[in-house]
Amino acid sequence: MRGAAVAAVLVGALALTACSSDGGSDDDASATPSTTAASGVASTGSATGGTSSASAAASPELEGSWLATADGKAVALIVTGTQAALFVTGGTVCSGTAGEEAGMQMIHLTCTSGSKDRTTGMVGSVDAKSLEVTWSGTVGKETYTKAEGGQLPSGLPTAGLSQ
Repeated sequence: MRGAAVAAVLVGALALTACSSDGGSDDDASATPSTTAASGVASTGSATGGTSSASAAASPELEGSWLATADGKAVALIVTGTQAALFVTGGTVCSGTAGEEAGMQMIHLTCTSGSKDRTTGMVGSVDAKSLEVTWSGTVGKETYTKAEGGQLPSGLPTAGLSQ
């Protein structure tokens, strides 16, 4: 049953992200993807007191849907171009940007709940199957597994996920 709940969260997150694309170039708004259908979310620049957004597009390896578990909750991070979205079971919805800054891949997010746990992340490593991000908030280092074609990746720990 818990696997079904995780799958439902992922499918919902992917569906909402796919529906949020407006096709326009809204770079001035810090590329706010309806991350998890977060309409009305403030841009990263204004909501975080002037945090700069990523200046260049994210590396092709960074793009896609990434999954992790933290404190018994599913975490989905989705990167498309310079747009980034993060969803955590329990209702956390964040949106912002991803891209290169000063030679590093960075992620800047603003969460609708006001959470500061995952506002600025530095990509430590990324390949076809895994992504490591160190968040400046209380979360610290988090390792994600790539989800392909809307499917949960094999080996994703789902035991103990709260609903």
